[in-house]
Amino acid sequence: MGSLLAALTLGLLFLDTSFAPWYPFLYSFFALIGAVGCHELRTLLPAERRPPGWLCHLGLQAVVAANWVRPVHDTWPAAVPLSDPWLLILGILVAVLIGAFLVEMATYREPGEGVARVTSALFIVAYLGALASFLAQLRWLPTTGSNNQAVHALMLTIFVPKCCDIGAYCTGRLIGRHRMTPKLSPKKTWEGAAGGMALAIVAAVGASYYGNQPPDFVIKAVGFAVTVAAAGMFGDLAESLIKREGQRKDASQSVPGFGGVLDVIDSVLFAAPLSFLWLTTPRLSPLG
Repeated sequence: MGSLLAALTLGLLFLDTSFAPWYPFLYSFFALIGAVGCHELRTLLPAERRPPGWLCHLGLQAVVAANWVRPVHDTWPAAVPLSDPWLLILGILVAVLIGAFLVEMATYREPGEGVARVTSALFIVAYLGALASFLAQLRWLPTTGSNNQAVHALMLTIFVPKCCDIGAYCTGRLIGRHRMTPKLSPKKTWEGAAGGMALAIVAAVGASYYGNQPPDFVIKAVGFAVTVAAAGMFGDLAESLIKREGQRKDASQSVPGFGGVLDVIDSVLFAAPLSFLWLTTPRLSPLG
């Protein structure tokens, strides 16, 4: 299943290049993952704290669509004057917050978990939408010549934290002895973390080799791998916290062998903002 997911991801990235700058397959991927992830995340929350499903799904799909505002603006500048996706995403988050308050005010009957539902609505859209937007925006990374740099940036952001997951799992199973977080995620070990970091470095250096190879790109790739893989580990633990609070082992069983969609994307969500910072800063980017 893991090999199939990797093959689908690579196919998605390279196939979509023919449809620049719209990238319809990438949009469909984000919309589908967002819808399934939103459903899983809501079910992990206690029933009394679950915000309205329609509000969460609407807000999340609006954030996904906001990432494509730049090509829409370039095509119809008079009809769509706004071209900055981040301003639009911020506006959507504010709208979700106000909308959640309006829903609770309209349905209020007695003291309960109203404020918790408001914060949960904002949390779901920010966690699944805003964090994922850092990954989506790499698709329009400025390049000289072809779109290969954008594809490499997406590959680094996805495969470095996922290789860290694979390395940590294999190393932990083989030689793991010292638990990292006995209460939160008892199967994770420090030996596994070291193995995951090593595989992440190999993946980052290997992917960067096929980029523009700027000066010291190997050193930059190692620094990228260490920081982004660490962020991915924190993302994995963050989702473990959500599952423990919901008293669940997996987010769902929608992805055989992995659990749910959240169990697959958790590390990438936390890694995406840091990866975006690295790859959009020329002096730091291992891609040049």
